[in-house]
Amino acid sequence: MFKFVDRISEQERLKKTFNRRNATFVVLYGRRRCGKSRLIRQVLLPDDIYFMADQSEATQQRVLLSKIIAGTISGFDRIIYPDWETLFDNLNVRLQKKITFCIDEFPYLVKSAPELPSVLQKILDNKNALKFNLLICGSSQQLMYGLVMDSFAPLFGRADEIIKIKPMQTPYLQEVLSCTPAEAIEEYSIWGGVPRYWELRSTEKDLFSALKHHLFNSQGILYDEPVRLFLDEMRDTAHSFTILSLVASGCNRLSEIAGRLEKPATHLSAPLEKLLNLGYLEREIPFGENYKNSKKSLYKIADPFLNFYFKNVVPNRSYIETEQIETIIEQIKTHFSEHVSSTWEKLCRQVIPFLNINGITFKPAMRWWGKTKNREMEIDVVSESVDGKYLLVGECKWNEKIYHTGQLLKTLNEKSKDLPFAEGKKIVPILFLKKSDSKTDGIYYPEDVLLHLK
Repeated sequence: MFKFVDRISEQERLKKTFNRRNATFVVLYGRRRCGKSRLIRQVLLPDDIYFMADQSEATQQRVLLSKIIAGTISGFDRIIYPDWETLFDNLNVRLQKKITFCIDEFPYLVKSAPELPSVLQKILDNKNALKFNLLICGSSQQLMYGLVMDSFAPLFGRADEIIKIKPMQTPYLQEVLSCTPAEAIEEYSIWGGVPRYWELRSTEKDLFSALKHHLFNSQGILYDEPVRLFLDEMRDTAHSFTILSLVASGCNRLSEIAGRLEKPATHLSAPLEKLLNLGYLEREIPFGENYKNSKKSLYKIADPFLNFYFKNVVPNRSYIETEQIETIIEQIKTHFSEHVSSTWEKLCRQVIPFLNINGITFKPAMRWWGKTKNREMEIDVVSESVDGKYLLVGECKWNEKIYHTGQLLKTLNEKSKDLPFAEGKKIVPILFLKKSDSKTDGIYYPEDVLLHLK
């Protein structure tokens, strides 16, 4: 079985909740393939009940569920249950001790049985008489929100815990693949933080073999992955597919996206907001700008896998369908350092609040671009210290070149003095490099970044 890593806090939270004296109701949700089902199986005990719902008729699903329950309660499947309330009532009566009952892919069950949330509402409103913890899980973030977190939903306000399972961090990918920190960052720039993608990657001997087998192949299991992701969340998958394709091609401003779609920018508010909420897109503004009124917003693909997919799979479908895979691989190899550098920059910004730099703690970092009094300038990493006295400015480089770090730090310090928000603050220059000529203060490498991201 594929190695299970991390999810320590989630496991502890679930176990603590299930061990409460009274029955509890837990909601677990998150993007497909992030390891929700595997996490559940890690915390369930032998007598607990796990049911994976599907899209069959409600009567058939009750038959399937009763057979699963019969593994814990002998003879439970000898009865034909006319409705869900009867099934749950009988389960509660027959239990001799408190257990945990999990319904995975809960939205599938609700699709065939719309009355189910109201049935569960009635059961949960009498928790004192309930002999089982109830855990519901789903991959559709939108549907799970509508079923549980919408104020008009029957189950609203009844959950004891609501846990969103997010993609994992780079250090765990290094652990799974047993690779160097630099290799882990390169792998992460393609597979992102989704455990199922890591599992598929681990089936092949190297990165490019995995790409050929799983992505650049019309029969590959990940060849149509974004379509499956979007089907979980929205009716119009084509619109989201088009927006992400445009962003990947370099249309990063709202006006550019609207122009290519030949639509007013106001018509894009809802689809962009949905993609932002789902974590597929991100909106970037320069350091120091206000999110509400900044006119310098750039839209980027937030997820590494989707970013790689829309930049390299979508434009090359004709090559893939005609099996001209080596052409694509050569293109990627030629520009691979450039591709990884954007992921490297994001990881470097993420790690800033976790670093103690000369005894100084800094706030979350951002990028800055704009015009100073002398020139146009861009800074990869900018952050203000918690006490407001220091301004951290960082430069990120991802290539095989050996840099003279002393000169780089001096140049970065000098040009940063012209930043419009630098007045009255002491500049703290730092470098994030793949490799360099020396190991000195103010220089951070892949191993330093991954160490602090756990």
